[in-house]
Amino acid sequence: MTSQREKEKQKARGYDKYVDWKIFIIPVALFFALLLMPTPYGMKDVGMEYNVGPKAVKNYFSTTLFGAESNAAEQWQLITVQMMEQNIRMGAFSRDRFLSRNLKWCGKYGIEADAKNLEKAKYYIETSVDAEKFNTLMKAGFELRRDGLKYEELSEQDRAAADKGAWHVKVAIAMMVFVVLCFLTECIPLPGVAFCIGLILVFTGVVSRSDVAGLYWDDAVWFIMGSLMFAAAFVKTGVDKRVCLAMFRKLAKPSVKWITLIFFLIISPLAAFISDHALAAMFLPIGILIYQNSLTKDIPEDPELGKLLMIAIAMACNAGGPGAPSGGARNVIMMTYLNDMFGLDIGYFQWVSYCFPFLLIMIPLSWFLVNWRFKPRIHSLAPAMEHLKSEIGRMGGWNRQQIYALIIFLVMVFGWFTEKTFYQMGILPIRLGIGVIAVAGAVAYLLAGVVNWRDYQEKVDWGVVWLYAGAIIFGRILDHSGAAYWIARSVLDTIAPLGLDSGLPLMAVSNGLTSVMTNLMADGPAAAAVGPIALNMAGLVHPGSTYLPFMAMSTAIASSFAYCLIIGTPPNAIVYASGYLEPKDYLRVGIPLWFCANILLVLLTGFYWAVRGFGDLPVF
Repeated sequence: MTSQREKEKQKARGYDKYVDWKIFIIPVALFFALLLMPTPYGMKDVGMEYNVGPKAVKNYFSTTLFGAESNAAEQWQLITVQMMEQNIRMGAFSRDRFLSRNLKWCGKYGIEADAKNLEKAKYYIETSVDAEKFNTLMKAGFELRRDGLKYEELSEQDRAAADKGAWHVKVAIAMMVFVVLCFLTECIPLPGVAFCIGLILVFTGVVSRSDVAGLYWDDAVWFIMGSLMFAAAFVKTGVDKRVCLAMFRKLAKPSVKWITLIFFLIISPLAAFISDHALAAMFLPIGILIYQNSLTKDIPEDPELGKLLMIAIAMACNAGGPGAPSGGARNVIMMTYLNDMFGLDIGYFQWVSYCFPFLLIMIPLSWFLVNWRFKPRIHSLAPAMEHLKSEIGRMGGWNRQQIYALIIFLVMVFGWFTEKTFYQMGILPIRLGIGVIAVAGAVAYLLAGVVNWRDYQEKVDWGVVWLYAGAIIFGRILDHSGAAYWIARSVLDTIAPLGLDSGLPLMAVSNGLTSVMTNLMADGPAAAAVGPIALNMAGLVHPGSTYLPFMAMSTAIASSFAYCLIIGTPPNAIVYASGYLEPKDYLRVGIPLWFCANILLVLLTGFYWAVRGFGDLPVF
């Protein structure tokens, strides 16, 4: 009779599992139940705002300024109203902000403009519409889009467009419930969930069959794929051993706690200034190596140690982002919103002075929680370091493949850190993106003879690549359909009668909402979904006070709290590729860390930020 331990070993795990229909039927049933339920009016309202609102606002501007609807306007007039409508979406109501737009900005938002017509549009606004009138027009357009349209009063064509938008919102919400439950229960192999997302979107008519394939590729997906490829090259050549020993050989007592603390002390501050994707990819092979060399004959397997090392790398990356504007797109998005909507600027080093203290507290807090939640049997890593020394001794000096592997890696890292700056300086004619650079590095390993394709095929977890590709689509649909906006607006509208619509309570609710959303979608879209609504509420209840920049910074920080799900951030997905983690392991440390981070953020606002102030603005 087999023992209990042997039964556990025989139990299928991860990708070896088949569908557990007893559990899988629950997310499937909930998905169809949500699709079949009557469409709430709030969803119709969002569908109307997204699909009918832009046209109504453009017509309002065109008839007010030029006496004709937008479809009958001249090209420069159409460009004028299109730019004004796009500025409303961004919360930029000032005339100065309109006049600062250029051709590059128009191209980014799909406004077809040439230099001559753009200049004519800006000249008209500058000479014919004073700042006060422009601001009044923009506020009227905003009110028209948000509250001025009535579903019952729409034409048949516009009502059909609103219904289509509401259907997309409902599909996105139903898909969110389905995906989250599948991730939490693992009732179906996780890469299979990623493909279910695409199938759902095609079968429900949200995207076409020709578009769905393209949605699975994104720069972040390329980055994860290239990162796992170069990790395979590092492991094959043994460069990971040399780098790992160089990092930790000076430790007097190389214990698990000291190693994880060094991860946090190195990774988190760096993540405030450089890509957390890159840091996770750089430290993944090191974490795997430490685990593999820590096992002994007495302890041939220590799953908790593997989980601890991988989670420490991911959480260290996630903790560092708020420290500086360069720590993530979310930070720049909220800085831009604040400037566009209220004309308030937060400088780079000013941001650091407010937000870096949060990082300094999060480092020991995250380290403590990670070590508290995971209890490995192995505590001393001294044998692992000795084993590494002996292995490197047998290797001898650096061979040609190791040198090639290190040189290509250093060039790739240099490209990750500089490609955006070089593009802005005009040195590079196009943005390459960190994903393209990662795949280029993986190809360079092939060309240099460091690896062959069999190495990539066998050592890269391709399931993680598809898993994160599905996560990208999931986040995009929540954002573009208006589902994220519907959730944010519904929550913030609900708290108003409860007296939570001002001061620290409003900020706490906004932070909590943002930090939930960012676990379901990318941090940038999460900040973009909640930010404008939260800032508009802040402007109404605490106009012209420190509350406005504080709300912007707190929303950006909260959007980095993606601790709970694999799909929350690329570092979470990258360390999942190690094979040592299960989805529930993220929840073990992610849930307590999520609560602690939200509490810490409110305390930081109420004490440090409030005492420090913000320029000459009065406190709220």
